[in-house]
Amino acid sequence: MALLERSIGVEDLVLLEPLAQESMLKNLQLRYEKKEIYTYIGNVLISVNPYQQLPIYGPDFIAKYRDCTFYEEKPHIYALANMAYQSLRDQNRDQCILITGESGAGKTEASKLVMSFVAAVCEKGEQVNSVKEQLLQSNPVLEAFGNAKTIRNNNSSRFVSEHLLEKSRVVKQLEGERNFHIFYQLLAGADAQLLKALKLDRDPCGYTYLNREVSRVNGMDDESNFKAVQNAMAVIGFSEAEIRQVLEVTALVLKLGNVELMDEFQANGLSASGIRDGKGIQEIGELVGLNSQELERALCSKTVKTGKENVVTQLTITQVGTGEKKKVMGVLDIYGFEILEDNSFEQFVINYCNEKLQQVFIEMTLKEEQEEYKKEGIQWTKVDFSDNNIICNLIEHNQKGILAMLDEECLRPGQVSDTTFLAKLNHLFSKHSHYESKVTLNAQRQSDHTMSFNCFRICHYAGKVTYNVTSFIDKNNDLLFRDLSQAMWKARHPLLRSMFPEGDPKNASLKRPPTAGTQLKSSVAILMKNLYSKNPNYIRCIKPNEHQQCGQFSSELVATQTRYLGLLENVRVRRAGYAYRQGYKPFLERYRLLNRSTWPRWNGGDREGVEKLLGELSISSEELAFGKTKIFIKSPKTLFYLEEQRRLRLQQLATLIQKTYRGWRCRVHYQEMRKSQILISAWFRGNMARKDYRKYFRSGAALTMANFIYKNLVRKFLLGLKNNLPSYNVLDKQWPPAPYKCFNTANQELRRLFHQWRCKKFRDRLTPKQVLVLKEKACASELFKDKKASYAQSVPIPFHGDYIGLQRNPKLQKLKGGEEGPVLMAETVKKVNRSNGKTVSRILLLTKRHMILTDDKTSQDKTVIILDDLAGVSVTSFKDGLFSLHLKEIPSVGSKGDFLLVSQHVVEMLTKLYQAILEATQRQLPISVTENARCRDLGAGTWAPGCTGGTGSISESGSGVLLDSSLILTNPSSSGQKAVPQVGIMRSTLLFAVILALSLAQSLGALCEESQEQVGPGGGHRKKELGSSQLPLPLLRRLYDSRSVSLDGLFKMLSKAGVGDMHDFFVGLMGKRNIRSDTPADVNREDTPSFGTLQYPPNVE
Repeated sequence: MALLERSIGVEDLVLLEPLAQESMLKNLQLRYEKKEIYTYIGNVLISVNPYQQLPIYGPDFIAKYRDCTFYEEKPHIYALANMAYQSLRDQNRDQCILITGESGAGKTEASKLVMSFVAAVCEKGEQVNSVKEQLLQSNPVLEAFGNAKTIRNNNSSRFVSEHLLEKSRVVKQLEGERNFHIFYQLLAGADAQLLKALKLDRDPCGYTYLNREVSRVNGMDDESNFKAVQNAMAVIGFSEAEIRQVLEVTALVLKLGNVELMDEFQANGLSASGIRDGKGIQEIGELVGLNSQELERALCSKTVKTGKENVVTQLTITQVGTGEKKKVMGVLDIYGFEILEDNSFEQFVINYCNEKLQQVFIEMTLKEEQEEYKKEGIQWTKVDFSDNNIICNLIEHNQKGILAMLDEECLRPGQVSDTTFLAKLNHLFSKHSHYESKVTLNAQRQSDHTMSFNCFRICHYAGKVTYNVTSFIDKNNDLLFRDLSQAMWKARHPLLRSMFPEGDPKNASLKRPPTAGTQLKSSVAILMKNLYSKNPNYIRCIKPNEHQQCGQFSSELVATQTRYLGLLENVRVRRAGYAYRQGYKPFLERYRLLNRSTWPRWNGGDREGVEKLLGELSISSEELAFGKTKIFIKSPKTLFYLEEQRRLRLQQLATLIQKTYRGWRCRVHYQEMRKSQILISAWFRGNMARKDYRKYFRSGAALTMANFIYKNLVRKFLLGLKNNLPSYNVLDKQWPPAPYKCFNTANQELRRLFHQWRCKKFRDRLTPKQVLVLKEKACASELFKDKKASYAQSVPIPFHGDYIGLQRNPKLQKLKGGEEGPVLMAETVKKVNRSNGKTVSRILLLTKRHMILTDDKTSQDKTVIILDDLAGVSVTSFKDGLFSLHLKEIPSVGSKGDFLLVSQHVVEMLTKLYQAILEATQRQLPISVTENARCRDLGAGTWAPGCTGGTGSISESGSGVLLDSSLILTNPSSSGQKAVPQVGIMRSTLLFAVILALSLAQSLGALCEESQEQVGPGGGHRKKELGSSQLPLPLLRRLYDSRSVSLDGLFKMLSKAGVGDMHDFFVGLMGKRNIRSDTPADVNREDTPSFGTLQYPPNVE
């Protein structure tokens, strides 16, 4: 019942009062100005073209109208499309939607909206989706080949079924009009290669068949439309070859228009025609595979077969140039009734089609009314209506119709002209009530200066139309000489051959081809047969103004169209019986408030409720009819009476609701005031009592006030803290200070809790991989934060683990580490030789149970350390990567001491090592971070610094790392002391070690040579032969007496000396040291040898 509520004007013209042309126009104008472009006449939809985009379409509106009945929502084209679709789906009835109206009234857009709605609501499925897509894509193809720009419309449909109404438009257009769209789209949208293949130029002004003054249309992009047409043809099912053939035929038409003819004379002196320039004919022949000479002969001559002879007749230029079972829902977008200043054969056939459609509408509407009355059990009474059957017979009668007379005149031998045709009509229809001409009017002694002698007039249902008979004979003949058909059939072009089957010699016939009138009559008959077999639905489109401007409503133009469309007649037919009908349930739901028996609740049946309701109202029984499922109301006045009574009743109910609410509100207000008075009295009496007893409880007031103030301060503190909380960034250390000192402890505790909560939120968002990385970083923080100087630089750098490309290098994948399980750390490190301070490059692999040192060149394992054998790690607190691995007393490695290594990622290395040992052995690896990193040599028995048993230490000093066998040097930058070794202690220690080695060598019989064993990386031993050349005595003396002999020089000299010379030298040196006191003061004496500063790495070759 949406059409009766909040409507602008009358949404259904069946309910229009009074029913007249003026009131109908006023109602349409009122709704159009409010952008309500749709109006009903029963189930007929009137659509007024808004000439603008309105926000009433799209998926939301489709969903809104697909789930409702026809009258449940406001009038809309979706409602009519939904009614047709539901009838097709639920009642299994074929549907047809007839869209009529003038050019420019919006018929094409209406058909698009209907098809888009049906495509959106129909069932899903691969085949259904394919059909839906083909349905939607058929529009661009139909518009391109069947629509053209006319004076009234930029996109006017000029065809019905496969019959083209305006063949003459191909060769000639009126001023301000264009040819069919496809010609302009082809020239604008085809690429240069395609145009070259079709032998066309892009400029439309170069073609005779195209109007050179109007080559473009505002708001229409021919280039993009051509691409859309190509895509649409592919979707519909055209192959690429078929599309190319269609375009070739289109190009053929354009090029035929440029063929220029000239006058010629035969030998007998009769006029003939010929081709002025044969280039165009030759290009056409090359395009479609046709002999140019045969084409020229077919264009300029015709063959007439008489008996057994064929007579070839030359054509004049004038004769050459005048040639022109599944269920279904059909959408018919048909031209409207046309009345122009000069109406010719095209307007005649168009208006004939509209007469037939009006006849179908009247018969189908009355039939539908009669079927509904019969279904509801209501007696049907004969309805008087304006029948246009007499007009249809005037045009289409087989023996005495205008079309029959036109065909007879075209076939009649002798001199035939439009004048003789008109004379025959004047004689045959001189007394017909719907036919007029100058002759018949004169015979009736009537004068009409607007009609000429070559015109006749027909009184159509939409008004009188005057037709000019000029060219009626030629346009009806529609002659295509047999020579042209045969020439086209001979072309080596599949599409062109299929278009001219009559050119096949096997199908040759002497029978004259049907005329245009006969073909149109047959097409209309087939169309009517289809319409009668389907359930029709109607959309009447109206053009509001001639200028295609939004918001303009021309009453005269709309009045003319309403007469053409027969809208007033449609309303009268709908109102011939009962103007309004509605189901019992919605009717009772709307009007039950008018009767006390049915309001507020009715417990009986719907029909009984309606009968009870209407029985107590003063409504005549002649105005009502009770069907099986519906109530029928004869006059709209009765419905308007019910609406007025409902409006008054709603006002009464509103007043009752207001009265009830106001009474309830006053009672509630009184009760609240009463409670307030009681409360105020109680407080007043209590206050008076407190005044009398104030002296008894004043002592506790201070404590109460203090508690109140403190709670208020706490509340303000917590609220302020709530509004000033820092960000959720875990690195954000900001925190609002406590306003009072008493809240410091609580503030710090809240800060700690907030930080823990913030950290928990941060951890909850981490992935398992990020959690593992975070645990490694946390472990590194516990081990090295505030201890190792390079720790701060390692914090933002993620731990990669693999720094040698282990996974990408097949050679490195063969290392033994891959067999130990996942490699936790893979890096190239520097191994420091404890004997001479040299470094060698090694690949370090860390697995869950082993640490492997591998030669970086040969990829051979040098040392395999079981993680359980590690006793501890020492690392300096500076920014260097030096660290020492301390093994147990009897390690399984076979090494004779600790390992001294240099790593570029020492923090990550030791962190992963710590975690691996913790996971493998369940013990924590001791990691010592001091200013001195110690390592133990062969004879080490203790870890104490300065021990002569073989303990060494490493520290950072200036530009390098100092190696000292007996003294731990401190960092000069941190302690402020100079890095000067104690020469006496160093010398004695060194000499003691050398003498000890010599004594051992003599006890083993090594009198002529000495050997030194060094521990290999894999735990094996190798021997290095030392030279046995004798050291000259002057060189030994200079070495002994020198004040500054470096350790490098000492090792170099001693390596060239024999065992005996070395023994004598060191015995003398020790004797000299026994004489002198080994004190720091000896360093400053002139005769004290000095070995200088021992710096790593040594410069020994």
